[in-house]
Amino acid sequence: MQSIRKQLFTVAVFTKLSTRRFFRDTLALFFGILFPLIFLFVFGALSGNNNLSFTVAVINNSHSVFANNFVQQIHHQKTFKIDAEADNLVQAKEKISRGQLDGIIVLPSDFGAVQAGQSHPSGTAQVLYNKSSSGTGETLTSVLQDSFRAANAKYVTTQLPFSVQGKELNQKNLTKFDYTFAGLLGFSIIGMGIFGPVNVFPELKKQGILRRLRTTPIKTWQYFLATMFSQALTGLVAIAAQFAVALTVFHLKVAGNYFEIIAFTILSIFMILGLGLAIGGWAKNERQAAPLSNIIVFPMLFLSGTFFPRFGMPTWLQHVTNYLPLTPVIDGLRLLTTEGKHLTDLGPQLGIIAVWFVVIYAIAFRVFRWE
Repeated sequence: MQSIRKQLFTVAVFTKLSTRRFFRDTLALFFGILFPLIFLFVFGALSGNNNLSFTVAVINNSHSVFANNFVQQIHHQKTFKIDAEADNLVQAKEKISRGQLDGIIVLPSDFGAVQAGQSHPSGTAQVLYNKSSSGTGETLTSVLQDSFRAANAKYVTTQLPFSVQGKELNQKNLTKFDYTFAGLLGFSIIGMGIFGPVNVFPELKKQGILRRLRTTPIKTWQYFLATMFSQALTGLVAIAAQFAVALTVFHLKVAGNYFEIIAFTILSIFMILGLGLAIGGWAKNERQAAPLSNIIVFPMLFLSGTFFPRFGMPTWLQHVTNYLPLTPVIDGLRLLTTEGKHLTDLGPQLGIIAVWFVVIYAIAFRVFRWE
């Protein structure tokens, strides 16, 4: 019993030393805490821009009351950003060729006039766009047509045989940022778990610190356990900072239980850390560690749903990426934070993490070198 206490005391001492080293290292603080926050602000700003809008020039060749009212109306619509400088067709075409405009709305001279034999104004607005931006042009045409719907209904009443009815579901109102946030947490976890040991271990070997530690009674499992606890503490600080910013700045909606999220996060850090321990423990210097860590990290960042959703991938690739170490981490965090699932609902994710945990640490213990 006393022997176990001594061993655990050694683990506690090294945990304290490793944590202290992290918070005294400016570079580690930047890449461990500040760098993920920068990504959070970037993706938060991108995710917050959910409004469809077009920058257009409006060329009004008509003097009708309807045309003038229509121009005033689209000036006040958020969908359209009117370029006031492009007040003639030549200028507008020059701007659209330089990519400064999404399209040009041209109102012909007879637009809004009452034609012979009619009792109401009519006309056809033209939408000009580049061939290379046909998708944008077609969407702009559809949006403009929709803006005429109220005016058409006012003058001509038509009973359509088929229609569409929208019905609101009583579901959680999640934003794009709420969904993206789990991927950003995964990015932070893989950064702390892999790049932390990969950057530290080769330097400790270079300075001969690990060689001197080997002469002490400390065992490999104690050193690994101390590193795991230290990384879990620093990782939770980094993730707490991300949650604080996400909640206050981007109004993150967390549907799940915070204690379960913390528990799952710690387990994920422990598992991913094994990769860092294996690479950093095996590599003799930075020249060996850096390429190997990049080969392992970057495919996971792009294939595990960190920045881009996996449902857009081919089906066969989705099946393959299900079993990458980072995929169950991100999927589990997404289910906990956005869908309000519990740990008992994450059987597949926890199962894959458990298998990787055993495999990774078996490799890490085998390849670890003190010098």
